[in-house]
Amino acid sequence: MTGSDGPGGPGAATELVAARARLLDRAGGAHRIDPLTLRASLADLAEVWLATHGAAAGIGPDSGLALVAVGGLGRRELLPYSDFDLLLIHDHGIAPEQVTSAAERIWYPLWDAHIKLDHAVRTVPEAIRVAASDLTAALGLLDARHIVGDEEITNLLISGVRKQWRADIRTRVDDLVDQARERWRRSGEIAHRAEPDLKNGRGGMRDVQLLQALSLAQLTDGIPTPSGARNGAAGNDLATAYGRLLDVRTELHRISGRARDSVRAQEADEIGAALRIGDRFDLARTISDSGRTVAYAVDVGIRTAQNALPRRGISRLRRPPVRRPLAEGVVEHAGEVTLARDARPDRDQGLTVRVAAAAAASGLPMSASTLARLADVAPAPRSPWPAETVADFLALLGAGRGAVPVIEALDRTGLWGRLLPEWGAVRDLPPRDAVHTWTVDRHLVETAAYAANRATDVARPDLLVLGALLHDLGKGRGGDHSAIGAELAEAVADRMGLHPADRALLAAMVRHHLLLPAVATRRDLDDPATIEAVADKLGRDPVLLELLHALAEADSLATGPGVWGDWKSRLIGELVRRTGRVLAGEPAPEPAHVPADIAALAAGGGTHVTIRPAAALGPHTFTVTVVGPDRRGVLARMAAVLALAGLRVQKATVAAVGESAVNTFVVVPVFGDPPDPSVVRQRLLAAFDGADVLAELRSRERAASGTVDGTAPAPPLRAAAPPRLRWFDGAPGTVVLDVRAGDTPGLLARVAGALDDAGLDVRWAKVATLGATVDDVFCLSVPGDEAALRARAEAAVIAVLPEAVPPAPRRASRPDRLGQCSNPSPIGLQARSRTCAARAGSPTPTSTRRRARSGSRCSRPTSRCPWCAPSWPASRSGPRATRSRRRSTPRSRSSRSSTRNSSRSSAARPGG
Repeated sequence: MTGSDGPGGPGAATELVAARARLLDRAGGAHRIDPLTLRASLADLAEVWLATHGAAAGIGPDSGLALVAVGGLGRRELLPYSDFDLLLIHDHGIAPEQVTSAAERIWYPLWDAHIKLDHAVRTVPEAIRVAASDLTAALGLLDARHIVGDEEITNLLISGVRKQWRADIRTRVDDLVDQARERWRRSGEIAHRAEPDLKNGRGGMRDVQLLQALSLAQLTDGIPTPSGARNGAAGNDLATAYGRLLDVRTELHRISGRARDSVRAQEADEIGAALRIGDRFDLARTISDSGRTVAYAVDVGIRTAQNALPRRGISRLRRPPVRRPLAEGVVEHAGEVTLARDARPDRDQGLTVRVAAAAAASGLPMSASTLARLADVAPAPRSPWPAETVADFLALLGAGRGAVPVIEALDRTGLWGRLLPEWGAVRDLPPRDAVHTWTVDRHLVETAAYAANRATDVARPDLLVLGALLHDLGKGRGGDHSAIGAELAEAVADRMGLHPADRALLAAMVRHHLLLPAVATRRDLDDPATIEAVADKLGRDPVLLELLHALAEADSLATGPGVWGDWKSRLIGELVRRTGRVLAGEPAPEPAHVPADIAALAAGGGTHVTIRPAAALGPHTFTVTVVGPDRRGVLARMAAVLALAGLRVQKATVAAVGESAVNTFVVVPVFGDPPDPSVVRQRLLAAFDGADVLAELRSRERAASGTVDGTAPAPPLRAAAPPRLRWFDGAPGTVVLDVRAGDTPGLLARVAGALDDAGLDVRWAKVATLGATVDDVFCLSVPGDEAALRARAEAAVIAVLPEAVPPAPRRASRPDRLGQCSNPSPIGLQARSRTCAARAGSPTPTSTRRRARSGSRCSRPTSRCPWCAPSWPASRSGPRATRSRRRSTPRSRSSRSSTRNSSRSSAARPGG
């Protein structure tokens, strides 16, 4: 192919442009070619033209010159309107005039044909020096590929750049990660953006190229891509996701007629049809799935690369990181949650959930090798699930914000679908309402995370987080998603083996999860009939009312910025308060019954310890019965001894029979088997004789959270919800304290010890762990002033309870160029909305708007928002918006084309 005279001038690449136009016509006609073939054909056209003109310009095998492609052309991923990223390499001995002449005979025809060009002219040492000082240039040169000329020079360049990259990677990984995070901050996640940036967003194509760079540094495994695989076959899920993004971006270029990275609403339907995906919502689902797959892979890749960095200097003398037990078969190693050496994932049906719960509670990521092994051999829990597996699953959900990356990792590796087969219908499902920020599946996880912050406000925190996870599970199936979701929730509860009453309560939560917001914002709360109707719909169940109140807040917070505010909170709170008046009050807690055989053993006095398997609850659950002298502080000492023995208390009952205290604990060993009962008895006797087991427990907790052999300290276990204390009147001379708090190891011992230190005597107690929350009830003797006793008890208990770590507040999205208050949402939703997302779907009567304006406001009010500025004439929004669109319309191709004097001069950047 040669240049010809024409509009572009002598030697212009007009034939190249014409051939490209014919290819693009075929890409959209009846005999269309697929995106992969189109990219390969475009790359072939470019290479033939460059090789022909390069040879004509004197760039031959022995010329001392070489033309090298980088970026998209270097990877053979040339899109219809991608830049040509070219580098002309020359020897030191070549005359400058010869180099200039060769460069001009390549650059000028491309410029004249209005082909975007990113170029540079350098020697091999100069290119290597640029790569050493410029991270972006180094990443571009890693994709270098020979086009024409002296191939030995190209090989010197490629080998030199890659050798230097491997040698310097230890000092450049942090900069590489920082650069990626800054790019993510600017472009956002492509899985949750209205106009996803397929190239630069988190989960986009740049992230796969980052993984390739880490692979070239020998820190991670190689990444197969569609362009590099034989016959275009993708080698794994990551390659498939990358190929989908490439295909979407290829069609985006073809349809828009220009180089573009962000998918806009007006192009989405046509792209989906061209790729035979479906409409814009189907396209959004495909992009979300691909983006989340890439995002998970890049997280794992960065973590793997950082752990694989060679240690130098003093760090080489340190011992390797130790393994810290987290749960049965689960340990922490090198900052990751991994399997113990003797773990048998093929035989332990609860191991996947146990690993996930440990990761969420500790805040550590799960090892990629662990997830891969679990995905290969770990079975799904058999129905009904073992009770300890249910407890671990609820603890995972109750971890709050820490559960979000864990569930995402499980979902990307196929493990989440084994636990919840119903999840497939909502996975990556885009919402149909512009007010929603997240895909439906991510919205469910976010709702569960927010619900965990209310765990101590409700009597059933376990059902609260489970209902939050399932409340929209019926979407994407047609029909009323609340009714469909209630049936699905019952099926999930039945598979988990929940009690029939809990199963019914969970289904009612899902069925009525929209009831309180709908009534509070659309009905007259002063009408007694409204309150009676709500009470009747809830079956006059105060527990269900309490759960729905917390779920309404969590659901709104997880929907998007501005959906939950003072106005909505006040209305729903008032509805709940009025409905609660007509429902039955909550009964005071009562002591547990002591079995006859245990009572007979206690009547004989002495100290006794029995440990028996609780087979009905799971293979790693045991019942510990302790009988000892009834004295003040005995519960704290017993709980401390069990904690020191590596036993985590799930449930406990404390009672007195004559002169003996009878304490029954349901425990799960942190690791391995429980200790011998005789050993526990000897430790108890020592504690009764004065050994300070509480101090020993505190010392062990400090050591567990400290550094070991120079490694990073173990992160502290966090509570999602703040602690809550409630008081009830007990029998004469007693008062009942109900403690709700996040569960942490040794918590019962610390609380009981605090009560003992405050001089309080525990008459009986009932302890329950509901997911990640404990509900501990203590009956205290009141020898004197009850008010003083309550104040003393509250101060002592609060001092030892874990503090909550709430999720960081989400920042509101900036208004888009049309001036509307927009939120990130799937493709096309933003363009369809002219209503502020903070109030979308709210009632529109004047009186209601007046109440809304007196309440919460948009976080970033604009003149276009009808709720922030309701006096703005609706008739003016159209022309004003039209003028705004006209100003923001990109310039014509001719005005954007590069010129000889203003073209870029750094070809060593990753392009395409």
